[in-house]
Amino acid sequence: MVNKGVVFSTAVVTTAAFFAYCFRSTAKLPKLKDEWWGEEKELDTRIIEFTIAVDDEILEDLNRRLELPLRSIPTLNGAAFSYGVSQSAMKKIHHFWRNDYDWRKHESMLNIYPSFKTQIEGLNIQFQRATPSLQENVKVYPLLLLHGWPGSIVEFQKLLPLLLKPHKGIVFEVIVPSLPGYGWSEGAVKPGLGPAEMGQIMVKLMDRLGYKKFFVQGGDWGAIIVSNMAAFFPERLLGLHLNMAIINTPMASLKAFIGSFFPSLVIEKEHQHLLYPLSEKLETLLRETGYLHLQATKPDTLGVGLDNSPLGLAAYIIEKFSTWTNKTWMYKEDGGLTEKFTMDELLTNVMVYWVTNSITSSVRLYREQFADPFKYPIDSIPCSVPTGIAAFPEEIFVQPQFMLKERFKNIVRFRYMPRGGHFAAFEEPQLLAEEIFETFKLAL
Repeated sequence: MVNKGVVFSTAVVTTAAFFAYCFRSTAKLPKLKDEWWGEEKELDTRIIEFTIAVDDEILEDLNRRLELPLRSIPTLNGAAFSYGVSQSAMKKIHHFWRNDYDWRKHESMLNIYPSFKTQIEGLNIQFQRATPSLQENVKVYPLLLLHGWPGSIVEFQKLLPLLLKPHKGIVFEVIVPSLPGYGWSEGAVKPGLGPAEMGQIMVKLMDRLGYKKFFVQGGDWGAIIVSNMAAFFPERLLGLHLNMAIINTPMASLKAFIGSFFPSLVIEKEHQHLLYPLSEKLETLLRETGYLHLQATKPDTLGVGLDNSPLGLAAYIIEKFSTWTNKTWMYKEDGGLTEKFTMDELLTNVMVYWVTNSITSSVRLYREQFADPFKYPIDSIPCSVPTGIAAFPEEIFVQPQFMLKERFKNIVRFRYMPRGGHFAAFEEPQLLAEEIFETFKLAL
């Protein structure tokens, strides 16, 4: 007997997608304008060496705040992380941060690969540039890696050395920017800087570095931004790799709905649990996206609290590294936080937001995207760029190749990964590196 919840849920999703499609813009993608997102200042095209070096005053202020006792109430009996981060986990985070964490040590690690800044469309953009050793019979290709939220360049530090080792005759020169408004990259001073506009900034960055064609890879916002780049600048991309691939088209929704009754038509039997029962997946999606609705509507209100409380910021960010890494970890008292990450790694990522005071400017990206979600209907634009997709089993929502090919017309590699979740580069750098090499070798 067909589950009524499945029918109702999928019918709602399909109907909503259909009407959204009907009323969206059907015009071709407009040409992106050249904008000036920063304060008034002179145009500067220099590429300047940059060293991450946080002022002592910022660290002293942080230490004073961490000396204050944790102000919280006990977690409900048996709730673990199902209501959010647990009090016991926060006590451990607080103790470690105050007594054992050493920012200067991790700051030095972030400076292993040279950093630079350059002004693009009025914003000073910080980026790492990791260059491999030249070897005979090995071809070097430029690769742009883009992070998402609540991540940062910290996510890629274990991946970078793997991409600098030749594999099957190729190796990468890797560019790792902080997105505008994240970390050491300036944020916009006016509304409108969304994923498409960020994509244009990244193309201009690669122009500045002398790369006319290059590979791109991303997850989370990084995946959305590089997908926009594939729509607006397909001629610039040698290949595209995503570890989060989601499209929203009527046909994709219809396929998902049909699969509720005949799943084998949509996804292989051994992977059906990744998409079905659809009602369960939608329930998970709703449970895990409460933050999105707040950030997409009133990001600055949220920012006031997070800008002023290091423990509040840590709780808000680190909780995502529990359930987005493994959904079942919400039932663990410690959230499973150190199963894939060290406490040092988690806090270094939090520190990037704290020491740069960038949490508010980072979450504004959600407001820019959802203020006019159909401004650039990229899901309706066929993507001919050679594409690789790594579907990690613990990703928040997984779509099969049968759905994704509605947009991505040149999928050269699609693989269901054996393990891993949303933060692929951070969790499983070896697996992701292998996929990047295999995909881009096929793309050449």
